[in-house]
Amino acid sequence: MKRFALFLALALATSLAAAQAWPSRPVRIVAPYAAGGPIDISARLVAAKLQESLGQPVVVENRPGAGGNLGVDYVAKSAPDGHTVVVGAIATHAINPTLMGSVPYDPIKDFRHVTLMVQVPNILIVNLELPAKSVGELVALAKSRPGRLDFASGSTGSTGHLAGELFKGMTGTFMVHIPYKGAAPAVLDLMAGRVHLMFDNLASALANVRSGKVRALAVTTKARSGFLPDLPTLDESGLKGFDMTTWWGIMAPGKTPQPVVERLNAEVLKAMAAPDVRERLRAMGSEQPAIRTPEQFTAFVAAEQKTYAELVKRSGAKPD
Repeated sequence: MKRFALFLALALATSLAAAQAWPSRPVRIVAPYAAGGPIDISARLVAAKLQESLGQPVVVENRPGAGGNLGVDYVAKSAPDGHTVVVGAIATHAINPTLMGSVPYDPIKDFRHVTLMVQVPNILIVNLELPAKSVGELVALAKSRPGRLDFASGSTGSTGHLAGELFKGMTGTFMVHIPYKGAAPAVLDLMAGRVHLMFDNLASALANVRSGKVRALAVTTKARSGFLPDLPTLDESGLKGFDMTTWWGIMAPGKTPQPVVERLNAEVLKAMAAPDVRERLRAMGSEQPAIRTPEQFTAFVAAEQKTYAELVKRSGAKPD
């Protein structure tokens, strides 16, 4: 018993020492997607603030490939000391494990989920010529024309695709999915009338909604968006429980000591609270996430993984 107590005391002392010494060298934030995208941009915003507060260089390293899996796997297998972290996202930690059949990491066990950074809702938007001014009218129209309405998405297995599949399942409608290589060409075809509707990311949809180029029917989150406060949610439009967001956050390797995780959490939250960072994140369509602690983030990721595993299987989605 004394030997066990001594072991625990040594382990605690080592963990606390690691937290006090962190960071002892440059910190890398791996962005598992190409430079210039929203995940890369948000990582660089936070990195700049962390560098100021930590007194060590904080660099963003892009490691794209395999739908984000390459960069995420690299960090899962990195030293668990808080000096290499990753921006994990809904694709890498909730969708890909089922969509791709398997991934080379465990989204829960191989990571310490430090904090959620961004949550962005999707918006159900339709072509202006479509005679549906509400969710109820769209459902009625789809039921009167089974298989004759189609919905676009940026890719197979994206949140836009899976939101459409969930919509079909909850409304008992049949619509044809048209995947594109990115959301931008999908939106162009929507505005041109070549597709009827899509679930687009709020940040990219907002300008087209406000300029009147598309018609917005509802937001995919349970709460209304502060960017479009008059737009109802799908939940209040009759699809009870409909709640989907695109999200990403900071994650560390699975055996990173708890004190280091807690310090990382505090520093990232402080960086995100800076007025200039908060404003840039808002420009992406994100409002301040309510999920802030590592424990909350871990529970959130686990719930998301379960939700999307069921949804991917139900939809029959396959990787592009």
